[in-house]
Amino acid sequence: MPSITGRTQNIREIGPVLECLIAPSQIYIDTLKLSKDELPEPVKVRALIDTGASTTVVQKGIAKKLGLNVVSVIRIGTPSHINVECEVYDIAIIFDITRVTFPNIMVIEAPLEGQDIQCLIGRDLLSTSVFIYNGIDNSFTLSI
Repeated sequence: MPSITGRTQNIREIGPVLECLIAPSQIYIDTLKLSKDELPEPVKVRALIDTGASTTVVQKGIAKKLGLNVVSVIRIGTPSHINVECEVYDIAIIFDITRVTFPNIMVIEAPLEGQDIQCLIGRDLLSTSVFIYNGIDNSFTLSI
């Protein structure tokens, strides 16, 4: 089981943050290969591991950069708003260090303005992994 360990100066303030790539889903890529269209480049993002998020979220605008189509629209609640309409996309998430890939995952696209992150890793991905938060050491480990 590959693992990613991160350490920060103050994990309580910054949180468990890591870099990953957001790319079109494998299904989308397979379709593009059949049509001979050019594959879009993955988008590098800073992601916060968020045990409070039930679903993985990407920053509004990333799906457009990748040329993706909306799969559905849902309404969500956030810490500051209720009944927020958001689009859902099928993407791939690649953990940059280990190259571990979730090739087909449904994510919500939502505004994450005012933060130094572009993705929340939610419990949908965490349910298939082991996550250790070590506040004393200012570190975390995600084993996938």
